[in-house]
Amino acid sequence: MNTSMDSGDAALREAYALATAFLASLPQRPVSQVATPQEMASALDEVLPEHGSDPAGVVGEWFARAERGITASPGPRFFGFVNGGVTPAALAGDWLASAIDQNAGMWAASPAAAQTELVVLRWLKELFGLPAEWAGALTSGATMANLVGLVTARQWAGRQLGFDAAGDGLAGQPPIVVVASSEIHLSAVKCLGTLGFGRNQVRQVAARRGAVDIDALASLLRGIDGPVILVGNAAEVNSGHFDDLGALADLRDAHAGGAWLHVDAAFGLFAAVSPRLAHLVRGVERADSVAADGHKWLNVPYDSGFAFVRDGALLREAFAASGAYVAGSGGWDPFTHVPEMSRRFRGLAAWCALKAYGRSGYRAMVERCVDNAAAFARWVEATPGVELMNPAPLNIVCFRLVRAALDDTASDELTRAAVRAIQADGRAFVTGTVWQGRAAIRAAFDNWRTTAADVRLLQEAVAQAGIALAA
Repeated sequence: MNTSMDSGDAALREAYALATAFLASLPQRPVSQVATPQEMASALDEVLPEHGSDPAGVVGEWFARAERGITASPGPRFFGFVNGGVTPAALAGDWLASAIDQNAGMWAASPAAAQTELVVLRWLKELFGLPAEWAGALTSGATMANLVGLVTARQWAGRQLGFDAAGDGLAGQPPIVVVASSEIHLSAVKCLGTLGFGRNQVRQVAARRGAVDIDALASLLRGIDGPVILVGNAAEVNSGHFDDLGALADLRDAHAGGAWLHVDAAFGLFAAVSPRLAHLVRGVERADSVAADGHKWLNVPYDSGFAFVRDGALLREAFAASGAYVAGSGGWDPFTHVPEMSRRFRGLAAWCALKAYGRSGYRAMVERCVDNAAAFARWVEATPGVELMNPAPLNIVCFRLVRAALDDTASDELTRAAVRAIQADGRAFVTGTVWQGRAAIRAAFDNWRTTAADVRLLQEAVAQAGIALAA
């Protein structure tokens, strides 16, 4: 193995050259080349090399072989999945984090990483108007942030029922009831399965056009005697609608058996940044736990998320772990707040981003994205052959293609074909979904680079896909 400093420098220079060229290409680059699994296997699969190669050459070789499968998701015309795009400050911080290679799991391993994370968490609470005394931690994304909130909820519910969920387990214990909207995100359902609640045991209440039916939820709660874990949505994923979080908190407070309110706010929490949007998330400060993503609207690199919990002692109890080799060193140990022991230094990218752009920068970013979504939604409503499936209160536009001569089944197939056509076209990237039983298309606007011109390109791609499919 070649360990010379010169070869390391050359590899870094090659990576820098490839990265900067890729970033420069984003405004014109096809968003996706829709590579097939067979194409990617042919490009990359090989036997394990017997002998090593020059590091710089390895980096360049991988890029050349993999490029067809690289999606321009950091670019301004990627409207799929609610993905952000890394900002320059966040990217620089992430590169430095990789270079200094800190283990952000405990204070003793890196006081700099632990203290940076504490500052980032405080800044995020200030940005979103969350109580300063809440505990929290950075995670790999909203899925792990949901896990952090829900494992603490499980610990709370166990205590209400007379047992220690983390210490004793759930086997043989009274069941813990989980109630959520029918629009609960699959990441939260996945967490509930992981935590032993059972994915199929969640009691779901119908959502009215994306927001949970509060009266139906209240009726359901009246029939439950013991403690309940409520899962609310701050922006459901198909069209960005919000549960009434204040009403959920009122139901939590009124439930005789006690209740825990967890809010999945993967991207919706960012509405709090804007005075004209903050009403959408009003009441989130009354939750018991909140989960959100960083690699969405914070526009930092994958992977990044954050979780906040009202009761820090209960959070630490849920993740309690001890060993002579991890004896406390006087500082904050992040591993006491999350599942991982060893962790990537995610806090540096977030610190650089928040420091570089500040509250006003994120307010402008969020409002610009919401304005882009509103402009596209207006175009959908005004364009024959395209139908808005649900009003767009935030940054997701849910729509479909329709024709007067087609029934719903044929319109579904037309819409699915449009997704494939738009992706193959390369000017923009959207994703398909199902909304209230009908095929639909989602366009998500949360990239800091996206301009009105990019929105117009999306409009052209949708319109031309419709024309081509009709022909």
